[in-house]
Amino acid sequence: MGNCWIEQPIFFVDFEGSRTSGILEYGVATLWRGEVVECGTRLCRATGRVRPEDSAVHGLRETALAAHAAFADDWEYFASLRERGPLAAHYAGVENGLLKSVWPYPRNSPDFARPGERVIDWGPWIDSARIYAQLYPRFESGRLESLVAAVGGQAELEALAGKHCPPERRRYHAALYDALAGAVLLATLARDPQLAQLTTMQLLALSTLDGEKRDALQQRELF
Repeated sequence: MGNCWIEQPIFFVDFEGSRTSGILEYGVATLWRGEVVECGTRLCRATGRVRPEDSAVHGLRETALAAHAAFADDWEYFASLRERGPLAAHYAGVENGLLKSVWPYPRNSPDFARPGERVIDWGPWIDSARIYAQLYPRFESGRLESLVAAVGGQAELEALAGKHCPPERRRYHAALYDALAGAVLLATLARDPQLAQLTTMQLLALSTLDGEKRDALQQRELF
């Protein structure tokens, strides 16, 4: 079945932006053995119009971004992350869609759902929203902010943000802050002895809502 997931680097990704504006900011928090060990973030030049209603949420304006390189310049960074471990996100369909709108495919990379196999795909993704919906259905909301509060992770998040985030981007709807929030949710799972024993394949299985796909990934019961 392979090693437990906490022994595998996982790259928690968050983007601010849209298909219209392009990716305006990215945040990546690397989780290994239940700890955040590395982070990456930067602002990116808009490739389309940034709507005022979007700026009101993420706080990024077209004029302030004009001096930054476009997201597409960071191909090597994201392709190499995908080669080293699975990507993770909260509601991963959004991040996957934005990533594929810039680069439809990564390089030939390990398929972490099927040990020993290779695949040319950004996925399968670890999806913290799907995992929490299945493991903790009692939580009322799947929103990132609500789940961090529900697991008592806000103080941990603030400490990580103080260490890794630019001072003006230490808030929800800032890319690295949100990536760290998701990493805190996964780190919380790593502290449960039973959940820490899951394989990467099982964590990926929990990340899909497609029953058939999940059964194919799982091959046997989780617990």
